[in-house]
Amino acid sequence: MSNRQLEHADHLEIQNRTKKSTRPISLLAHNITVPMNVGSLFRISDALGIEKIYLSGDTPVPPNNKIRKTSRSTEKYVPYETAENPVELIKRLKEENYTIIALEITSDSTPLQELQLEKEQKVCLILGSENTGVSKKLLELADITTHIPMLGKNSSMNVATACGIAVYGLTLAAI
Repeated sequence: MSNRQLEHADHLEIQNRTKKSTRPISLLAHNITVPMNVGSLFRISDALGIEKIYLSGDTPVPPNNKIRKTSRSTEKYVPYETAENPVELIKRLKEENYTIIALEITSDSTPLQELQLEKEQKVCLILGSENTGVSKKLLELADITTHIPMLGKNSSMNVATACGIAVYGLTLAAI
């Protein structure tokens, strides 16, 4: 048998045999103003088994042609909700035993690879503005702040790219 690229049907067969992550993960996308980034968040969420996306602030919401095109229509089956008040949403998620993790480099942030979470701990990952990051009021509500260590000269990366790395890391961060 040769190494060949799989067709969509092959992928679905493998997906049905693969165990899903046991960690429930949601995203809070606050002030992500670029529709293509939002579309990428939907595509990442579909690929990595995100349970729900919360869209708040100036974040565009479906239906939106730019979101649809970038998401490859995954916004049709990834659950999402608009959150008029992200502070109230975070309080509600905390009552539901979610650990709130902000993805932002701060003076107290933990490198992603050093996070230690309980295997089935529920997580909501806060993603902030492409330009200004996670707002101060949301950072203050986070239980944990984590960052992806940069190996180059720049101190940050595209929010959707960072989200993909962080969510993948969170699925592996079990003790």
